[in-house]
Amino acid sequence: MDELQLLWQSMGLANLGWRDALMMAVGAGLIYLAIAKKFEPLLLVPIGFGALLSNIPVAGIGGPEGILGQVYAVGVETGIFPLLIFLGVGALTDFGALIARPSTLLLGAAAQFGIFATLLGAVALNFLPGFDFSIQDASAIAIIGGADGPTAIFLASRLAPELLGAIAVAAYSYMALVPIIQPPIMRLLTTKKERAVVMEQLRPVSRLERVLFPFVVLLLCALLLPSAAPLIGMLTFGNLLRESGVVERLSRAAQNEIINIVTILLGLAVGSRLSADKFLTLETLGILLLGAFAFCIGTAAGVIMGKIMCRATGGKVNPLIGAAGVSAVPMAARVVNRVGLEANHNNFLLMHAMGPNVAGVIGSAVAAGVLLALTG
Repeated sequence: MDELQLLWQSMGLANLGWRDALMMAVGAGLIYLAIAKKFEPLLLVPIGFGALLSNIPVAGIGGPEGILGQVYAVGVETGIFPLLIFLGVGALTDFGALIARPSTLLLGAAAQFGIFATLLGAVALNFLPGFDFSIQDASAIAIIGGADGPTAIFLASRLAPELLGAIAVAAYSYMALVPIIQPPIMRLLTTKKERAVVMEQLRPVSRLERVLFPFVVLLLCALLLPSAAPLIGMLTFGNLLRESGVVERLSRAAQNEIINIVTILLGLAVGSRLSADKFLTLETLGILLLGAFAFCIGTAAGVIMGKIMCRATGGKVNPLIGAAGVSAVPMAARVVNRVGLEANHNNFLLMHAMGPNVAGVIGSAVAAGVLLALTG
């Protein structure tokens, strides 16, 4: 009987609590959204599966001695995984639309307003019972408004590692929900006439401009905001690999093997933070609500800046492209294109929206650097 009792106590069924079961259901839900709804599947599948593994009783897969715990310590706590993701993003991204129309930097900058509005919102939550966010916690939560998962993870790992699981899930979940969250805000803030504005074709961008652009961005970062150099540096290095034309093997590796491997490991590592003891707290609910608020404010600010540019240029800029200022590349640009086509079947905004979209990537990295410099 003693052996049977010992066997029973070692079984997952005997140790499975409702909190563990709930978090496993959350992981399964993320996988469902990825597979059935195709919401950011490259990230939600590994994150969801990591949540399943880390909540298996007794196994300790997500703990310090477990495989996912060790992956987390090596890649996330050190900030290496987000930086390698930025390397791949730089190699995958064509900055030509931004170079051709530099004014779209304003749209990317405006969309970061959600970050700083949410910073104030996180601090304000401290007036409610049950919340106790430090300025570092609030800064890490606020970066969700940039809709940039790697940046959110990078900043959270430096400022609020205990909140990383909730912040990462919120950031990637809202990135995945871009096609649902953004269109109502875009339609609410614009008229059908504004949405139907057809923009002029972008000018051709020379190879010299493309090669020099990463150096210009890196130089400005080094002179003005060195704290953002890790993110901006890897982004610009990846883009240089792409545009130089002499290191195709390295560029392909950054675009494929490196970013794919890191995405798998990063997703599993983030999922390991979704254990019941770390996730099921009142603070997590506050983070999820603040993340939604941040994303909505960022989208609205980008569209409003787009309306201002539309007026300033005499109707030559479609204000919808401002919504792409959040850095969910390239999903936000695709959503802008879809909403524009609904208003005018001949209105193709994808390339125009890529300008503010990649500006948003730079903008979120700069915002992270500012928060790190002020609160780190």
